[in-house]
Amino acid sequence: MQVTFLGTSSGVPTRARNVSAVALRLPQRSDLWLFDCGEGTQHQFLRSDLRVSQLSRIFVTHMHGDHIFGLPGLLASLGLAGSCDGIDLYGPDPLRDYLEGVMRTSSMRISYPLRTHRVKEAASSGAVLLEDDDISVRCTLLTHRVPAYAYRVEQKPRAGRFDVAQAQALGIPPGPIYAELKAGREVVLEDGRIINGASLCGPERPGCSVVYCTDTVFSEAAVELAQGADLLIHESTFAHAEAEMAFARQHSTSTMAAQTALAAGVKQLMLTHLSPRYMPGNPVTPDDLLEEARAIFPNTELAKDFLSVEVAAAEA
Repeated sequence: MQVTFLGTSSGVPTRARNVSAVALRLPQRSDLWLFDCGEGTQHQFLRSDLRVSQLSRIFVTHMHGDHIFGLPGLLASLGLAGSCDGIDLYGPDPLRDYLEGVMRTSSMRISYPLRTHRVKEAASSGAVLLEDDDISVRCTLLTHRVPAYAYRVEQKPRAGRFDVAQAQALGIPPGPIYAELKAGREVVLEDGRIINGASLCGPERPGCSVVYCTDTVFSEAAVELAQGADLLIHESTFAHAEAEMAFARQHSTSTMAAQTALAAGVKQLMLTHLSPRYMPGNPVTPDDLLEEARAIFPNTELAKDFLSVEVAAAEA
């Protein structure tokens, strides 16, 4: 998976950071998913190397403006481009009403299938929200002033590595038969031998996983959802010194994000959704938030607009 940050500011954009949007690219299937869509997200797409024509799913965490005000413009532009095969939207209950209201009052027309999915039931029951042959998505309810949801995208386990040298040592000629063996199936050779492909493959390899968690104060539900994830993207709206304000506004500090990562045993933490009060040159800067988080969870990095991160699972 490849994660690209298109917006990393909270509340309002700054000169260096737009409001919330994170793109998840699935290269093997030429697919692109978007998490949140703050104002100006389609402009961020234009400034990135991402192809918006590959966009197929949008996941919304909650209904605050800095996470949804970019949706109408992006959806309208996709319709004008004429190259969209359809979009699936996932989010809180009011998401459909919000979009229908915008389309009705602005005479906005969508020329492609637009399907909305409410995530409340999956979040409360622990059921899988979305699943196909390669990927599963789960979500959970966070702790914020309005209903807000975190999402976990997980690649299913992959087949073990095929031992070509061993196959050649057994006298198995290269060709389509190798694909059958790689899939772990039994094949019958011309000389009558029966070869079990599983015996030529190493142990099953885990898939990679990404968790997107914003907006919330420290949440045990987030810790549970993020268990063992390869990458946790977590909001860090405030510095530790402003924990009282964080609790009042139901946002996380840098230390809360790090504590979540530590408790969940994730591989890497990326801090995002930073308050504009921490712009470079101010008494407290983003680097200070990063230092606070690293004191608890060393493998922490600071997200910035247009930063791309490759996510790969550890080998078995």
